Amino acid sequence: MTKPTSERAGNRLSKIVTRTGDAGTTGLGDGTRTTKDSLRIDAIGEVDELNSSLGVLLCEELPDAVRRALIDIQHDLFDLGGELCLPGMALIKDGQVARLEELAEHFNAPLSRLKEFILPGGARAAALAHLSRTVCRRAERAMVRLHGSEPLSDAARRYINRLSDLLFILGRHLNHAAGRSDVLWQKAKNAE
Repeated sequence: MTKPTSERAGNRLSKIVTRTGDAGTTGLGDGTRTTKDSLRIDAIGEVDELNSSLGVLLCEELPDAVRRALIDIQHDLFDLGGELCLPGMALIKDGQVARLEELAEHFNAPLSRLKEFILPGGARAAALAHLSRTVCRRAERAMVRLHGSEPLSDAARRYINRLSDLLFILGRHLNHAAGRSDVLWQKAKNAE
């Protein structure tokens, strides 16, 4: 009799120290091994770091709607990591991309129109959202490099691009929710 998926996962994760990566390789979800500096592992690591940065943001006091959105995004990023870990698998769906677009519209609606570039900062939660945005952009660059040699799903590439847009909006939204203004860039502020 086959064990339930949750039980198999529990057994799979019960041994963390395996020593199988000591020679500089790691296993993918399909059982193949690749080098730890491969484009695929780089992309997986960047997505993992992005998820961790969202975990730090979630330690802050946040509006409930932002908290719920970020938790859903963390689950999506595990789907994305799974997709990256299983070559040829498509786990990110168009509906997940559409949800990010809807969230972006929702959180952007009460914000004033941008007329200047802004600096990352303001309230601590806003600054952390901007930091997550930059990590997201790095993850996107890693995925683009990987896609140049091994195809990734269109939905996965659209998802990571939309997420960086949403994180920018959330940075502004969190400043607004905290009663803070965007930090506007002043061209040549320190030029003499």
